[in-house]
Amino acid sequence: MEMNELQTLRHSASHVLAQAVKRLFPETKLAIGPAIDTGFYYDFDTEHAFTREDLDALEAEMKKIAKENLKIERFELPRDEALELMKDEPYKIELINDLPEGETISFYKQGDFTDLCAGPHVNYTSKVKAFKLLSATGAYWRGDEKNKMLQRIYGTAFKSKDELAAHLEQLEEAKKRDHNKLGRDLELFTTVDYIGQGLPILLPKGARIIQTLQRWVEDEEQKRGWQLTKTPFMAKSDLYKISGHWDHYKDGMFVLGDEEKDKEVYALRPMTCPFQYQVFLNRGRSYRDLPMRLNETSTLFRNEASGEMHGLIRVRQFTISEGHLMCTPEQLEGEFKHCLELANYMLETLGLREDVSYRFSQWDPDNREKYTGTDEQWAEAQGMMEKILNDLGVEYKIGIGEAAFYGPKLDIQIKNVHGKEDTLITIQIDPMIAEKFGMEYTDKDGTKKNPYIIHRTSIGCYERTLALLIEKYAGAFPTWLAPVQVKLLPIADRHLDFVYEVKKKLEEAGIWRIEVDDRSEKLGYKLREAQLEKVPYMLVIGDKDVEAGTVSVRSRKEGDKGAMNVDEFIKQIKEEIDNKVR
Repeated sequence: MEMNELQTLRHSASHVLAQAVKRLFPETKLAIGPAIDTGFYYDFDTEHAFTREDLDALEAEMKKIAKENLKIERFELPRDEALELMKDEPYKIELINDLPEGETISFYKQGDFTDLCAGPHVNYTSKVKAFKLLSATGAYWRGDEKNKMLQRIYGTAFKSKDELAAHLEQLEEAKKRDHNKLGRDLELFTTVDYIGQGLPILLPKGARIIQTLQRWVEDEEQKRGWQLTKTPFMAKSDLYKISGHWDHYKDGMFVLGDEEKDKEVYALRPMTCPFQYQVFLNRGRSYRDLPMRLNETSTLFRNEASGEMHGLIRVRQFTISEGHLMCTPEQLEGEFKHCLELANYMLETLGLREDVSYRFSQWDPDNREKYTGTDEQWAEAQGMMEKILNDLGVEYKIGIGEAAFYGPKLDIQIKNVHGKEDTLITIQIDPMIAEKFGMEYTDKDGTKKNPYIIHRTSIGCYERTLALLIEKYAGAFPTWLAPVQVKLLPIADRHLDFVYEVKKKLEEAGIWRIEVDDRSEKLGYKLREAQLEKVPYMLVIGDKDVEAGTVSVRSRKEGDKGAMNVDEFIKQIKEEIDNKVR
């Protein structure tokens, strides 16, 4: 079944849902009901909050509508007649009024139900037979939080019941891997209402994973010639006015103060770039100083809309592996290649590379006020990036309107377990901003020139990366990343002295993420708890182990590995950690 056919079926299912809602909740007002990649949804204006019981009742009504085999017919009306037909549906009236003069206004009718719609649809309701209503949630009309909150019902539909069953099974697996639930169950992070939305608290285990990632990233960047900086979390509005953030990104910033009342207004930083430029500007530069590669583990703040918040995927305060690179035109392609190689190395090591896709994000010339720079500068920047991406053999999609306001970028995209796509890593070319900040270098011929700038992340946002790793591994992290790598399980209290000797020996070998379960519980209980916590190795210690100086090794992957000399175990686990085995 082609995707356009599937979308048509799902779009029709959304109309069957709307008809069912009108039958069971006749006072409800209709908004919109499109097909989406994973199914469909429909937004309703109703004082009734839909429950799971309501969704089950609506499903039953949808099945009735399908059995009635109603013919789905398209018809068109002039604007005045369309408005009259929809006079009791305020959201449809708004949509009709938004249509340009002369545009066709079409409707679809099935039995006693009619909806404003461009189509297409299947020809009979009986074609909608393999469907499931999944959830109900709030959604602002037209995605704008200034508008009224509506009730959105999500569903999915397929051509056959077997396809639907396979999809529902996949959804159940996704629920098990959802970082928002699993991350809390494993005590990696939490959120607190009176702290605020999009401001997660990393618990000790989650903080340990982030620390491990940060140390690894900073070490890898240093090996590749990046220099570490540490810059302020805030600045006066003057800085952001030079960079363009004040004009193009102010709504996404946390502003401290009142422009009309205060002499100086500050804002928390949404990006590190204008701060790191000051390192370049600290003294005069020549071509011998280039390329200058500056990296920072940066905490950033962005005023994301409340409806966009989701666990660790989208938050208002986050930490990112951010870097800015100043170079000559001749160095641009080679440096871009090195940035991409670093990003791909990180993805490969983490086991995420096979899950990503690449997007060449370009500007939208029809939305001119969104961007800085001239048409010629954008044509030059995008032309350079296109050449570089093609030279490097990067397979990419094009995203019109997805560029940063100061330049085009390569976005490395990844989907979470629910199929929602987000950007994980970006590499951007910026030929415009250096001139604004007066960034110049003296070239070989003695002339002053503006450097090209590459903005890049090597692993992206650490919080988002942690979320994706939780989902990728269902919380069973590779040993080098696991917050607890080894759990020591004494069978009885008389084994504790030897247990702590083993612990000390592991720590002396550099293996620090160890826990001792010295509770007076049965061994089976302790083992089950360690398995639920997804600990890579459990070392059981009893009388025979104390006598022989061994440990009985239980591996999360391989099960019971039997008794092993402590030094032998240390050698094995160190190799696994050092080589970052997945």
